[in-house]
Amino acid sequence: MFDLIIRGGTVVDGSGSEPRTADVAISDGAVVAVGTADAGRVEGASSQEIDADGLLVTPGFVDIHTHYDGQVTWDPLLTPSCWHGVTTTVMGNCGVGFAPVSEDRREWLIQLMEGVEDIPGAALSAGIQWNWETFPEYLDHVETLPLALDVGTQVPHGAIRAYVMGERGANNEPATPADIAAMKQLVAEGIAAGALGVSTSRTIMHTAVNGDPVPGTFAAVDELTGLGDALREAGTGVFELAPAGALGEDLLAADREMAWMQDLSARIGRPISFALNQNAADPLEWRKLLDLSEAAAKLGADIRPQVHARTVSLLIGLGTFHPLMWCETWGSVAHLGVDALVRELSRAEVKERFVRELRVLDDPMTSFMRPNRLYPLGDPPDYEPTAADTMAARAASLGGDPWEFVYDALISDGGRELLNSPILNYADGSLAPSYEMLKSPITAFGLGDGGAHAGQTCDASSTTFLLTHWVRDRTRGPRLGLSEAVAKMTSKTAALYGLGDRGRLAPGMIGDVNLIDMEHLQLRRPELAYDLPADARRLIQHAEGYVSTIKCGVEIMSNGQETGARPGRLLRGAR
Repeated sequence: MFDLIIRGGTVVDGSGSEPRTADVAISDGAVVAVGTADAGRVEGASSQEIDADGLLVTPGFVDIHTHYDGQVTWDPLLTPSCWHGVTTTVMGNCGVGFAPVSEDRREWLIQLMEGVEDIPGAALSAGIQWNWETFPEYLDHVETLPLALDVGTQVPHGAIRAYVMGERGANNEPATPADIAAMKQLVAEGIAAGALGVSTSRTIMHTAVNGDPVPGTFAAVDELTGLGDALREAGTGVFELAPAGALGEDLLAADREMAWMQDLSARIGRPISFALNQNAADPLEWRKLLDLSEAAAKLGADIRPQVHARTVSLLIGLGTFHPLMWCETWGSVAHLGVDALVRELSRAEVKERFVRELRVLDDPMTSFMRPNRLYPLGDPPDYEPTAADTMAARAASLGGDPWEFVYDALISDGGRELLNSPILNYADGSLAPSYEMLKSPITAFGLGDGGAHAGQTCDASSTTFLLTHWVRDRTRGPRLGLSEAVAKMTSKTAALYGLGDRGRLAPGMIGDVNLIDMEHLQLRRPELAYDLPADARRLIQHAEGYVSTIKCGVEIMSNGQETGARPGRLLRGAR
């Protein structure tokens, strides 16, 4: 007698092997039997049975790059990740988090997270109920929370630097040997308590609300080595980072960053995972970094670039930010809600005034909102448009004014339309570089930033995009194989973080399963929601086609709706 049998689905088991029609049986939260290619049926009875004929049956997705460090304290579902097949998340990335923290530094950490990850500070202030100081105490608190998903975390360098060094650490002053020893001890305590690694940020584009770089941005190699040595001595953990030059702000950084990462990984015997994207300032740098990462393996290092599924974009719309905000006339309408605003902007004389002002915009902040940089996103969204799809190209083809096209798009569909301004991974006007990065056997699928960039974009849906665009729908180049894509976001991500009990549908593995109607799987356009604490806003993105998401044998999502079950837990350490 099993607890659950999923019968007759197309099993893509996460190992990379070919899909097969088979049953999956689960008992006591774990997979206990899976049909083989020769004999797909699992014999026996069960308390519950699901007919999965016509559906994909995959492991639950393992998302290793999220920023739910605050949201986890008030949202057991970790939306929007739960809407996209994710059953395991890893937070504490990029050196930012909320522990350790002294009482007088709580608001400072909130402002740091708000600046780096665009999570509304008002929501964090209202939502987080502080009852910890140390990192182990933070884990103890998370362990008491009701959770639908499993959650793992990392020790954030920014927080421990400020905790140890106070203002000196916050101001990025050099660390003394005593400072380094104290930070190493805090990382060791965090790993012993169950952290999955340590993280840092070195890009000057990551700043707090007041513009100050993240603590640790300019850390010397001896400080980074101290953090890594805590992992070496523990024999576990990942060293994760946003490297210098990650956003193209320093074209000389690549060789320097690879040199210390290679030396450190070889020294500590642990993987180092860094964010890798194509930047427009040096469109071929990503290839150099990928080649260097592959070569590092021959020198005893384990360097694992973390790559995105699509462009890193700013979504331009009336509910987010837009070029009208830099026009003189904006002050007369800025107080209006979206519906009233659309009615006012639809008036011919108002449009004429705005378009006239748009034509003479020269503020550098609007450089990414020019008609030649903007693509209509649409619903379903198009994340790989052509050059002919820019607002400027569309206007030229019809002999119109490009700013009028931008203006009309912003007020279309009741002000819900969004324009896509790609910042990374689109210097060539296609996702061809992303394809090569995704295909590499050493890269890790990530950078969805679940919970972050609330007013800029929504990339926690990248798991769904991997299946819809890269496996099924892409027309502008080669696609990924289904088994390859599923393995990339299940067994491969799980293995990087030492989570050997998940990511595959095989006996003994955690009973995390997705049932997916692949034919009808579809992303919807991101939309504005005021569902954070303090009624703070964010962009969310839904999907259609997830028939069921099961966590440890318990259904947590059914056709896009939560069931109320809370079988998730805090992950303490590798397994």
